[in-house]
Amino acid sequence: MEIRNFCIIAHIDSGKSTLADRFLELTQSVSSRKMRPQFLDMMDLEREKGITIKMQPVRMKYNNYILNLIDTPGHVDFSYEVSRSLAAVEGAILLVDATKGIQAQTLANLELAQKQNLVIIPVVNKIDLIQVDVEQTIIEVAKLLEIKEEEIIKISAKNGTNIEQVLKAVIEKVPAPKKSGDSFRALIFDSIYDSYKGVVAYIRVVDGEINKTDRIRLLAGKTQSDIKDLGYFIPEFLPQAMLECGEIGYIATGIKEPGRVRVGDTIIKISNFQFPISNIEPLPGYKEPEPMVFASLYPESPDDFDLLKDGLSKLKLSDPSLVFELETKESLGRGFRCGFLGTLHAEVVSERLHRDLKVNLIISSPSVVYKVDAKFIYSASDWPQSPKETEEPWVVLEVITPNRYMSKVIEILKGIRANYLKTDYISSERMILIYEASLRDIIVNLYDKLKGVSQGYASMSYKFLGFRKAELVKMDILIAGEKHSAFSKIVPKEKAYSEGKALVEKLKETLPAQQFSVALQAVIEGDIVARETIKARRKDVTGYLYGGDYSRKRKLLEKQKKGKKLLKEKGIVRVPSKVFLEVFKT
Repeated sequence: MEIRNFCIIAHIDSGKSTLADRFLELTQSVSSRKMRPQFLDMMDLEREKGITIKMQPVRMKYNNYILNLIDTPGHVDFSYEVSRSLAAVEGAILLVDATKGIQAQTLANLELAQKQNLVIIPVVNKIDLIQVDVEQTIIEVAKLLEIKEEEIIKISAKNGTNIEQVLKAVIEKVPAPKKSGDSFRALIFDSIYDSYKGVVAYIRVVDGEINKTDRIRLLAGKTQSDIKDLGYFIPEFLPQAMLECGEIGYIATGIKEPGRVRVGDTIIKISNFQFPISNIEPLPGYKEPEPMVFASLYPESPDDFDLLKDGLSKLKLSDPSLVFELETKESLGRGFRCGFLGTLHAEVVSERLHRDLKVNLIISSPSVVYKVDAKFIYSASDWPQSPKETEEPWVVLEVITPNRYMSKVIEILKGIRANYLKTDYISSERMILIYEASLRDIIVNLYDKLKGVSQGYASMSYKFLGFRKAELVKMDILIAGEKHSAFSKIVPKEKAYSEGKALVEKLKETLPAQQFSVALQAVIEGDIVARETIKARRKDVTGYLYGGDYSRKRKLLEKQKKGKKLLKEKGIVRVPSKVFLEVFKT
């Protein structure tokens, strides 16, 4: 049977997972008994948040064709998942939400697909909704791709309208993989860790074939192993005797050290060694993305350090955009400084670690990388005492919005440090506002604010521009007079008061009350810029008294007062891990 390898790319909430569900039903790849909504969203976290976080391959059969689909995320923080999946396929369904038209990640993902020279199949979804200007969206997509309007397929993934037409377009337009009888080579585009099988590599076979009895070598990793298992995705693992050229599948390597298997590496057979390894050309791998956001992760209990280290190593297998290195702080002990593609990425990683390891984590405030006196500073704890020159990263920011929300969107953008560049028009009803902006200001809730003022229609994307001079200061947080390094952050001087006030107010909301009053202070260079107080939790020490002399009641209250004073003098406030998570999300 002929093979077609393709993926679905789109902006978040465009209906990718629902379209994938319809494909699974139409091809009868999943029984009706097992079928559930968003079937390819395998993680509980994906289902809770309602977004795709991990790419997921699945093999389907339809009209004597083998269709290998890779479902991809739509959020900008998981764009590396998209770029890796594109290198494993020949075609991409570009899915556009008819209610919102072309959005930021529509353009970003399309650009990635075009760089890979993939065949693009344009599809407009949600045509079943009332008051949707489908034709306007069709005009936008046709203009973007420079194609005729009739080439765009109109569907309702929810109702199953025209789904078969999409699969037929995949068969007709996406080319079959090039057949090659050369020695076996396969590209690793993803991987996971299995306690029994070791590292399981997700692969695209580019040349030759591989049998379960073969021995393999990773070219870059310079590691050899016997194959424990190989097969297809249905989407669960389905063991097979062999994988052939053009197929997408998995190889269980048996390798127990996660660091030895890297996404983008080339797998070859040991039998290929009849000629020198230097003559075997590795497949083009992936350019690793640069982290945009940094945060420190520490186990609440020092005894859990090795567990956290092992958990990060295994998580990096399936999330190679995550970077981490050892970090030690006097107040927190040993932990890791981690780099992420955005704040949602950081939140998802910390949540996955907490769930997988059953470990409470201390998470520092997320920040960008700064340049201080020509040195890169990743953490507030590394900030020097009296820096001479401070710089911060800036980006080119693109915000797509319907014209009717323009004034509200611009008002939001006035609240960040940004310079207006120009306006481009997608159509008569939608525009792209282009700014230069501080990356730090973008990662702090700008996405949510834009969604809020535009009823969800505005979207954004950004690209790194360079470093620019800025007046920056370090802000520490004191809880009951004790500095908590995890809450320390770097802030622009002009925003010190507003950010300090917001942080201590959030701590006041989330920290549990004590038997004594707790002062929360935001401090910059010894000066208090904001303060809140958590009132003492009142315990009724006179509740059992009734009638009698009032002096007895007064004595008990005086005794309680002295006890609270003593507690306050000795008081050390323990910050629960959930408080770090709550503050981290703001």
